[in-house]
Formats: sequence, C-alpha cells, structure tokens
Amino acid sequence: MTVLVAYDGSAPARKAVEYAFDEYDDDIVLLRVVEVADSFTSMSLQAVQEVLGRRRADASEELREEVTDRIDADAEYEIDVVSGEPAREIVTYAEDHDVNRIVVGSHGREGVSRVLLGSVAEGVVRRAPVTVIVVR
Repeated sequence: MTVLVAYDGSAPARKAVEYAFDEYDDDIVLLRVVEVADSFTSMSLQAVQEVLGRRRADASEELREEVTDRIDADAEYEIDVVSGEPAREIVTYAEDHDVNRIVVGSHGREGVSRVLLGSVAEGVVRRAPVTVIVVR
C-alpha cells in the first residue's frame, strides 16, 4: 500500500506526517506542492520553469529538514515536489502513482469555522479517488 501525505509546513500538516508514520508501515510519500503565483503568467515560459525548478529543489530540502525530527530516523519514505494548485496536484499525483490512501492536515481555524475543512483539504476530499484521512 502507498500512503501519500500532503505537506505544506503548517502545524496540521506536521500532525498528518506524524499520524502517517505512527499508523502505517507501508510506502509513504511526502508531497509538497509549490504554488504557482499569478505573476508567473506574464513571465516567459523558460523563466517560469527555471524559477519553479529552484523552488521545487528548495522545497524538497526544506521538507526533508522539517520532518527529520518528527519521524523515526530509520523510517523509509519518499519526497516528491510538484508545482500547481495544491488540491488538484495532490489528487493527480494520487491517480498517477497508484496511491491507496491520502493523509492531509485540516485547516487550523478556531471556533465555529473549525468544523469546516481548509480549502485544500476539502478539495482533496471531494476529488480524491481513494480514502482521505484528515488529521486535526
């Protein structure tokens, strides 16, 4: 079984990583989505590709550093970084890579709005072809 964990550096995402490593002994993939800013649309395609390439490399290294102290040092996992709209890219990645389960962090709001999911988590839950676990 392959478990995909969406990671954006937020507290709920860190909890999702911890949950996945506590609950599953399967293949775990940590996925970071680098969002494409609207200002990129006016840049040349080559410049956009260069910027996104640097952002993906930086995001991959940051993710590795951030999760190292949250998981067992011997745990095996993969890191992948893609660019685009987060909910869409998470679902597409799951479809394209035979993922069996997706773990995402909830939105970290307080009060009444707390019962609502964040927009990315909600988008993944609505579109995903597999079971999605939302961690609070």
